[in-house]
Amino acid sequence: MKSVIEYLELSEKSFPDKTAVVDEHKKLTYSELADYSRRVGGRLVGHIKKSEPVAVYMEKSAETLCAFFGIVYAGGCYSLLNTELPEGRIRSIIEVLSPNVIITSEELYPRALCLFKGKVILRIDELMTAPLPDSLYCRRFDVDPLYINFTSGSTGVPKGIVVGNRSVLDFIDCFTDTFSICSDDIIANQAPFDFDVSVKDIYSALKVGATLVIVPRRMFTAPVELVEFLVEHNVTTMIWAVSALCLLSTFHAFDYKTPSTINKILFSGEVMPLKHLNTFRKHLPEAMFVNLYGPTEITCNCTYHILDKNVDYADGIPIGIPFENEDVFLLDESDKRIEAVDCTGEICVRGTALALGYYSAPEQNKKSFVQNPLNPRYPEIIYRTGDLGKFNKDGELVFCGRKDFQIKYLGHRIELEEIERAIAAIDGVERCCCIFDEKRSRLKGFYMGEIDKEELNSVMKKTFPSFMIPGVIKKVDNMPLTKNGKIDRKALAEISGGSKA
Repeated sequence: MKSVIEYLELSEKSFPDKTAVVDEHKKLTYSELADYSRRVGGRLVGHIKKSEPVAVYMEKSAETLCAFFGIVYAGGCYSLLNTELPEGRIRSIIEVLSPNVIITSEELYPRALCLFKGKVILRIDELMTAPLPDSLYCRRFDVDPLYINFTSGSTGVPKGIVVGNRSVLDFIDCFTDTFSICSDDIIANQAPFDFDVSVKDIYSALKVGATLVIVPRRMFTAPVELVEFLVEHNVTTMIWAVSALCLLSTFHAFDYKTPSTINKILFSGEVMPLKHLNTFRKHLPEAMFVNLYGPTEITCNCTYHILDKNVDYADGIPIGIPFENEDVFLLDESDKRIEAVDCTGEICVRGTALALGYYSAPEQNKKSFVQNPLNPRYPEIIYRTGDLGKFNKDGELVFCGRKDFQIKYLGHRIELEEIERAIAAIDGVERCCCIFDEKRSRLKGFYMGEIDKEELNSVMKKTFPSFMIPGVIKKVDNMPLTKNGKIDRKALAEISGGSKA
């Protein structure tokens, strides 16, 4: 295969009348999804060049997928602009992306005209009703870019991560096989379409002919409505961020109603708190639970651990073993390979699933996508994740935090994640996040739960070494989240007046 479009066309041929995607307002069969996508592609052919990025300024929906696949049909690559982003952030992304064409919806069209002056702005409803082209021949290569997802850059300029067709094809083929995702599955999409967790939802469904159900964003502030939605749609598969899953367990939504059809829960993005994991395991004892690890730059994930029903994971959940065709290894500070048990190093990755690099950012590419220091003989690019890991006695990787989350406090080097895990294990604590104020050399902890601060401090003083006890502890009603569903450490820093996040 050379393009993800072949996934769409094979599922169209095998399951023409089966529901491919459902949102709050629309339901499309595989035949309809392919038809609309070709209509969009036919209209775009005269507007874009080969491999040119097209910005999609839309809420996530079935129509958004028609925009994505239409862009690929026309030979371009897509980049979703999250409509919740501040205008300044969107303009920064547009400056980096520099697209000539922007696709938007009828309701967002007036706003798009104001935001994107000088650009060709096309409405998805008009593109989907364009004449069906006689043919859409576009010479495709598997190294062609498929999408560009933007993350925060250390310089303040957004980083656009370019992922090619070959990387997605390589990863999704293995991903669906490893976890037995098939045409009978109904996949509930939680992640925004500019977040790579959604790539697993979209392309797993497309590859096997499953049904993708797009969960409305508003339901993530209404746990009861959310769980009713999962039950109503007979969802079997949840590939969700940890924070989204914790919303359900924090509010005991499964005590109200359990979606018994769910047989696979795959989570990533943050460390899964043990109490929340146990809530899900209690309600869905026969389901498969999987811990996934990997940054956007390596196309979704590079390692996985399928949880064992007979293990309590009190010492944490490993990030596991590499997916097929991905070499995940550790380098020490001298760039020597680490193979010994319990020896920490930087997690590095090589293989087909690596992203093509950062868009229009040569200096950043030089820092992260680098020559493999273990191979001096020919060019071989690896990605340095900036994450720390170690091997356990079973040969599985254990996540040890970020290089930049490692702090020196009271003379000790320690990972913020280690402190968070210890606090989260205390009875009465639902969730915990710690930040470090470098200027004041102060460790600060934020938690949700029933226990009061005085009691929590008392427990910590009895059981923790002094260097693991936050100097400031604050109870919060909810953890602020980023648009990708991770705990927003910068927002917590603003609450407390500075941090290392």
